[in-house]
Amino acid sequence: MNILAISGSGRAASTNTAMLRAVAAMAAPQHEVTVLAGLGDLPVFSPDLETGALPVAVGKFADMVGRSDGVIIASPEYARAIPGGLKNAIDWLVSRDEIVEKPTALMHASHRGDDMLAQLRLVLSTVSQRFAEHLFLRFHLMKLSPDEITRHLQAPENREAVAEFLRGFDRHRRSKAADQQPAR
Repeated sequence: MNILAISGSGRAASTNTAMLRAVAAMAAPQHEVTVLAGLGDLPVFSPDLETGALPVAVGKFADMVGRSDGVIIASPEYARAIPGGLKNAIDWLVSRDEIVEKPTALMHASHRGDDMLAQLRLVLSTVSQRFAEHLFLRFHLMKLSPDEITRHLQAPENREAVAEFLRGFDRHRRSKAADQQPAR
């Protein structure tokens, strides 16, 4: 399974990005996880920019989403809401086909952020018919360095939690794909 893991943080030393990178390193060989942490490169969404050729960064982003078998999003909460860069990225996908049938799930790297998660769940269930709200993995990683996050996730119980989350995500992808097969 080819997974695109999107970090909603714009910080270079993001806890969520570090968590996704650690998950990517642990996921192989069953799952290939590509971490996308460059949402700040996308221009501010405007429907006027959709009428012609897409801005290059948007085209690359949409292509990455389209080529993946599923999307995992991990994001911090900013002012009790979805960070602007992540919401902007999702806005670029609203009128496109790449996200509609894409299996999508959430991870979170903090014990806080429930307001943002509720908003993100609402937005994702609106734009994706295959948002897996039941699949959610949360770790308490605030204030840890990227190396400490990697070590924390390497603990046997956390490694197993990640593996089970990825297996569940793959089952969700396959079950939804089977539901969409035409009846014979």
